[in-house]
Amino acid sequence: MTSTLYPTRLPCGNRVLDLSRTHVMGILNATPDSFSDGGRYSLLDNALRHAEAMVAAGATLIDIGGESTRPGALPVSVQQELDRVAPLVERVAQSLDVVISVDTSTPQVITDTARLGAGLINDVRSLRRPGALEAAAAVGLPVCIMHMLGEPGDMQDNPHYQDLVGEVSGFLAERMQACEQAGIPAERIVLDPGFGFAKTLEHNLSLFKRMEALHALGRPLLVGVSRKSMIGGVLGRPVDQRLFGGLALAALAMTKGAKILRVHDVAETVDVVRMITAVESAE
Repeated sequence: MTSTLYPTRLPCGNRVLDLSRTHVMGILNATPDSFSDGGRYSLLDNALRHAEAMVAAGATLIDIGGESTRPGALPVSVQQELDRVAPLVERVAQSLDVVISVDTSTPQVITDTARLGAGLINDVRSLRRPGALEAAAAVGLPVCIMHMLGEPGDMQDNPHYQDLVGEVSGFLAERMQACEQAGIPAERIVLDPGFGFAKTLEHNLSLFKRMEALHALGRPLLVGVSRKSMIGGVLGRPVDQRLFGGLALAALAMTKGAKILRVHDVAETVDVVRMITAVESAE
């Protein structure tokens, strides 16, 4: 597996991630219109039980989101997002020993959830909304910045690249620089290649194959491909039949050096990580 080129200790609020190993991040969608599990976990008690089950299965991070970012998704108001996310962050922080990641681009959500116990800000828009950079810098939490062109509503409208890996890398490098200028040092940055965001099937496959080139940026990689259309495009499977394809990609991402795997199917992915770790650790 790819050697680590950065410090392995990532402080996340009152917890620390050891990035010398690969972590499984469980997805908790508090939205009615998520592409995979829309509405299933929008009620607080149901969502908390699902978070408990994912932690029991081995998740070391829970990623809580209140805005769907599937292709064609419509925006939500700040208050809607807060109403979905803030109570859940507070309950999980009180109940579970886990790093809470908040999947948001909204400055007020960043600020309020940090106060309630969030440990990581995971922003598909790479802190490009007005005020997001300043909010993230002020709360002092690590941030995950992701490559995406446009907005979720239009990101799949004929995405085009002259140099796919070079342009993804260049975008992430530019956002890292913007973060550092705003007061977010490189040591607090995680990078996400953005599989499924402003990319065709061919783009996703090519970027995955050459993902190791992104290690030149010197920051840990988060990979989220669970149940995504790139699996359906290759295997011809609907969303609820993409587990095995997702596990194959999780294993491949780990061997390519990814440190956080963002998934719906936690128990199965934890088994993949444990098995690969056992082999790689053997004498």
